[in-house]
Amino acid sequence: MEAVKDIVIVGAGIAGLTTALGLHRLGIRSLVLESSDGLRTTGFALTTWTNAWQALDAIGIGEPLRQQHNQLFRSQTLTTSSGLSTAERQFDAPGTQRGHEIRCVQRRILLETLANELPGDTIRYSSKVVSIDGSGYLKLVHLSDGLILKAKVLIGCDGVNSAVAKWLGFKMPALVGRSAIRGSVYYEHSHGFEPKSLRYFDEGVRFGVVPCNDTSIYWFFTFSSSSQNEEMEESSAKMKQFVLGKLGKIPDNMRAVIEKTELDDIILSPLTFRPPWEILWGSISKTNVCVAGDAFHPMTPDIGQGGCAALEDGVILARCLGEALRDKQGMSSEEEYKRIEMGLQSYARERRWRAFELISTAHMVGYIQQSNGRVLNFLRNRVLATFLARLPLKIASYDCGKLRAS
Repeated sequence: MEAVKDIVIVGAGIAGLTTALGLHRLGIRSLVLESSDGLRTTGFALTTWTNAWQALDAIGIGEPLRQQHNQLFRSQTLTTSSGLSTAERQFDAPGTQRGHEIRCVQRRILLETLANELPGDTIRYSSKVVSIDGSGYLKLVHLSDGLILKAKVLIGCDGVNSAVAKWLGFKMPALVGRSAIRGSVYYEHSHGFEPKSLRYFDEGVRFGVVPCNDTSIYWFFTFSSSSQNEEMEESSAKMKQFVLGKLGKIPDNMRAVIEKTELDDIILSPLTFRPPWEILWGSISKTNVCVAGDAFHPMTPDIGQGGCAALEDGVILARCLGEALRDKQGMSSEEEYKRIEMGLQSYARERRWRAFELISTAHMVGYIQQSNGRVLNFLRNRVLATFLARLPLKIASYDCGKLRAS
């Protein structure tokens, strides 16, 4: 069985749904394929920096998300060995770009908000891509249920194990030798934490607690991978005890966040990234195919920009395709194909160096923050702390623009 679709997006994650919604706002229909039987909310929450809110406003969902998540006004960095503060940063302090907006958004709410703005038949669940090949100006997308979709545009937003990225020639993302345990905890009444981001570093670990709203908190713990990973992957209880045993000198209310977390609300995953040079030399787009989100630029979470970059991708990709497909009435198949190809090339040019910067910066920050070397620890805590606290705000000072080119 075959069906022809103008635009097929593989993956109903942040990048896929943002692209679909951006296209929908421009009056362009797409089909989103999702391999699971529902929206995947793995990861619990993500820090949304100023650049992310500009993207969310561009697709028209910023306000409802603001109403459900508290704004964060400062960040504080401390060490687990001493419990002492090494840096504190006001998000609106002199020296920062005024007007910064930072919140911790629950992934489930973000994805549901994106999906609810789309026409009801946009997302096709339980649709796993098994192979991709070409047929003239179309790409043939073969699904596990036997359906073959003929797509004028194919967009891969299918995560780190992307079938579309593989078709474009990208290698599998590389392991960085670190893993992350993430969790989320919910309170019946107010949790009592200030609206700020708290982060602890020392001796090869990185731990953070970030309030999402008055009753929910997101936390993460990254560490150097070891043989313990395999044992912990099978047991959330072991993950929880591992984190509690590594926290060092932290306040009781911080430790209580981990203790209160339900076992179903804890996950462990290895950290991966795409080496930056692959971004520079790889094919982000080829003919009428491209990638976005983690399929394009998987990165470590050390500057909190993975989800934000996916939102940027979606807005810019929708804008580039909107320009390419504008006034296509009466256009020949060949001309439409060439315009699509040029639109995707424009997207790739706009995103290549931004992705390179984000991946490189995240990897560098993670290396410094989780070092267990004496010299680098001293430099991090005494010399580089203020620089590292300021860096995320600099990275977040990026505007992806509107859906329509001015």
